[in-house]
Amino acid sequence: MKKVELILLCALLLLCVFLAKAQNGLPAENFQITVVNEQNEHLEGAVVELLQKADQKLIRSAVTNKNGLSFFYITITADQVLRVSYVGHETTLFPISAEQAVARKMTLVLPTAAKTLGNVSVSSRKAFIQRAQGKTIVNVDASVTNAGTTVLEVLEKSPGVLVDRNGGISLQGKAGVLVLIDDKPTYISGSDLNNLLSGISSSQVEQIELITSPSARYDASGNAGIINIKTKKNRQTGFNGTLTGSLAQGRYPKNNNSLVLNYRNGKFNAFATWSSNFSKGFMDIYALRKYFNTNGSLLSLLDQPTGFLNQNSSNTLKMGLDFYASPKTTFGIALTGIANNRSGSSDASANWKNAAGVTDSTIRTYGATSGRFRNGGINLNAKHTLSRTQEITADLDYLSYDINNQQSFSSQLQANGGYTEGSRGSLPATISIRSAKVDHTLQLGKNAKLESGYKLSAIRTDNLAAYELYDGSSWKDDINKSNHFLYQENIHALYSSFEHKTARVSYQLGLRYENTHYDAHQLGNVRQKDSAFSRTYSGLFPSGYLSIQADSSNTFTFTAGRRIDRPPFQKLNPYVSIINKYTYEKGNPFFQPQYSWNLELSHQYKQWLTTTVSYSIIKDYFSQLFLNDGSDILVYTNGNVGRMTNLGIAVAIQLNPFPWWNLSGQVLYNHKELKGYRNVDYRSDISQTNLSINNQFKAGQLYTLELSGFYTGRARNDLQELLYPTGQLSIGVARPIFNKKGTLRLSIRDLFFTQAMEGLTDFPGAEEYFLLKRDTRVLNLGLSYRFGKPLKTTRRNPGSAKDEMDRVEK
Repeated sequence: MKKVELILLCALLLLCVFLAKAQNGLPAENFQITVVNEQNEHLEGAVVELLQKADQKLIRSAVTNKNGLSFFYITITADQVLRVSYVGHETTLFPISAEQAVARKMTLVLPTAAKTLGNVSVSSRKAFIQRAQGKTIVNVDASVTNAGTTVLEVLEKSPGVLVDRNGGISLQGKAGVLVLIDDKPTYISGSDLNNLLSGISSSQVEQIELITSPSARYDASGNAGIINIKTKKNRQTGFNGTLTGSLAQGRYPKNNNSLVLNYRNGKFNAFATWSSNFSKGFMDIYALRKYFNTNGSLLSLLDQPTGFLNQNSSNTLKMGLDFYASPKTTFGIALTGIANNRSGSSDASANWKNAAGVTDSTIRTYGATSGRFRNGGINLNAKHTLSRTQEITADLDYLSYDINNQQSFSSQLQANGGYTEGSRGSLPATISIRSAKVDHTLQLGKNAKLESGYKLSAIRTDNLAAYELYDGSSWKDDINKSNHFLYQENIHALYSSFEHKTARVSYQLGLRYENTHYDAHQLGNVRQKDSAFSRTYSGLFPSGYLSIQADSSNTFTFTAGRRIDRPPFQKLNPYVSIINKYTYEKGNPFFQPQYSWNLELSHQYKQWLTTTVSYSIIKDYFSQLFLNDGSDILVYTNGNVGRMTNLGIAVAIQLNPFPWWNLSGQVLYNHKELKGYRNVDYRSDISQTNLSINNQFKAGQLYTLELSGFYTGRARNDLQELLYPTGQLSIGVARPIFNKKGTLRLSIRDLFFTQAMEGLTDFPGAEEYFLLKRDTRVLNLGLSYRFGKPLKTTRRNPGSAKDEMDRVEK
């Protein structure tokens, strides 16, 4: 692998040098767009779309940078228009005059919400899916059926995203995703990450970025790429806000409410977002486990129907202040907090049957669980413009988690002379994260820039598992399962990235270095010895892309990058967690990182059709491992199993078949081959398909209709587990109210109740079929209302040199 990495890195370097020389003869025909608000302040993150004037078909799209700039590297004519959208502002169409087409530059003033300008037209339509270099952007509010949902539920229907029954998230058919919230890692995974995302209302989120080829600026973690959840933060001058509420009914009731506030005046910008969610639900699991003799014949059956009832309440708060100390310097502080409480009960039967299917005995198990999830964080940030070509930013972060799970089980043998036994456990955990980073940007001429930076993160965890057993008469400590685990991890990272853009050729080359050291300590007891282990490892992670615009309709892009997935620190803890009487989960202190090379070649035709071919090689592949401890109890853990290759082909479309119909969709095909060793040589391969589609229909001047859904075919993320097809279809309708200051939405998610999780797990000497159903068919009624009034300020005259100044990335 080291030879392959060196060859690819050298090839990428030589290619960039060749292109830098070759492109000197190309004309720099970039069309520059600057987007500002009514106070002439640059808007970062505005979506700019180039459309045909006649039918408004999409030609190109771009996202503005921190200076409000975006560029199109094609010929612009007066037969086209620009559509610009930004939170808190009207989505607006801007005509292009013949003079502006010749000058190849425009400054667009975006009106605040509920306003119109004389020389533009206002449109409230915004595409659910948009594509930019290296990423897919999901505009959360653009989908009617996202009303009343959580972030996790939005991810489940996002293109190329798959959420499995254990909370694992896959992107474009590959497991191992780094989840960020406002560009900052969450540092948790599995069920803890699932609880975090299911406690955040989608009404707090502006966009979700699906980044399959991250640059060196991002952490190297995430084999499949990065999911960046960007929360709403309005910088509109004056006081304004949005209030959102929803009521939902599945089998059980749910509600979801949020408030977004912002006040900006002079040098200060204050913001706050709050959400409160409550839900009741169910989860029904059916499992049929078959045990086999050494000769492969059926020995016995374990039939396990289980019903769960659960209740969840959460409150999320984010607030902060930005201080614009001078035109060159900005300081900021942001505080976040999440309080999530969960409770549940379960009723399970374990029916033992002989090979003929005749019941031998039945054990009834009643369970009760409760969970408390607390998260708090503080961020201090600063940005300073050193010169017209240099900028430096710095961030300090502190993040803490306080997690406390309680569980108890009571099992009864339902027969003459039966017995009663029980177990209960207390599983508290604390996690603290400190991180600091500094980034420097240097603009080299008008078409190139150099970025570099350093980051340090320090993680501390304390996990306790205290179990007790009930023998029919009294509770006693279960020393065999009890555990106390301490973990410390430090990561140092350095990166540098060079990017150059011209009329037809753009490329980026980056290199990131990361050094990791951890110390783990398992405290002993009277049965288990005290133990400790440490590890230090480093790696270089090159990345880059090359984009060639063959003509005004066709663009080819090649990306390459090496990435790492570190084992979640919770998974290194050799604890035991009880799933049910016959199934345990256990940590693995010998879990090693996995490394991957990801290659991708894409072709884009007029921005409405994108075709991508990708190939990944993963070494020391992460997989769930299913073990038999010699009894009827099966244990699953996580570990490294060998190597996986993944060949992917994706076709994405973004169409306006008619002015009243917006269609976006993606078809993804993956062929995976997994090779590993677990007592015996395991080899498995699978071809899987994922389809997602979103239709937005405009009915008259008031109503927007939506028909959306997804389908996932047979899939495999783990060496020993096969997942069966699943999917859902959702419908919704929305209309503006209160003089277009509010929006009313009615939707039904999972209309036909088809979003089940079904599959087959292969154990040593056994196999298990499972079927899991949740409260996914939900009728939702949601209302959002915008309020406030911008301050009446005079637009500042930037002077005659404004266009020249805008060409400099400060």
